[in-house]
Amino acid sequence: MPKHPRWKRILLKLSGETFGGKGQFGLDIAAIEYIAEEVKSAHDFGCEIALVIGGGNFIRGEKLSKIGIDRATADYMGMLGTMINALALQSMLEKHGLHTRVLSAVTAIEIAEPFIRRRAIRHMEKGRIVVFAGGTGSPYFSTDTAAALRASEVNAEVILKATNVEGVYEDDPKKNKRAKFLPEINPLEMVKRGLRVMDLTAVTLAMENKIATIVFDVFKKGNLRRLILGEKIGSEIKM
Repeated sequence: MPKHPRWKRILLKLSGETFGGKGQFGLDIAAIEYIAEEVKSAHDFGCEIALVIGGGNFIRGEKLSKIGIDRATADYMGMLGTMINALALQSMLEKHGLHTRVLSAVTAIEIAEPFIRRRAIRHMEKGRIVVFAGGTGSPYFSTDTAAALRASEVNAEVILKATNVEGVYEDDPKKNKRAKFLPEINPLEMVKRGLRVMDLTAVTLAMENKIATIVFDVFKKGNLRRLILGEKIGSEIKM
């Protein structure tokens, strides 16, 4: 196995539930520290790393909109949840000696830099970890779409979508133990099958910009490092 990374610049997509640990709600400090350690192991190989953070461990706009809160307002609330997660991760990454910058699509200059494409790229070129918060800054768009958008803007070579299952299955493996694992899948086939791995907007954006997407289990220790070094891990959404 080569000692150099498969990609120079990657975008890691972390769902909010990742920050909630086993309970998938609120902040689990042990889970955040684990993620920071995994990111550091990848950064040590010279990768330029950006992360897009979800906020589902606090708020899901789509669900709130179903119980009476205006959808746009609910989505903005979710963006604030991503800010909390981003700041928590920044603190933990810096504890591990990594220079980190939080860039937000929602203006909050006291705690984060505004998202500016050239600034984000320059941070990465200087070896800093860039954490993107606030989603796209607009309601009705998921953080998966934010990941595809930011990956396109900073010229990332791949989107690594972190989950708590091995990769993509033909059915929910937590509900159907016989669900078949799919090591590779075409994005059009994924949409046709109705697999809710990434939303259609995110898949289309990644496909149009020829950015590979790999779905993998981030909670299997060392998976991120092995993936970056070229090992076949998870499922690849191939163009």
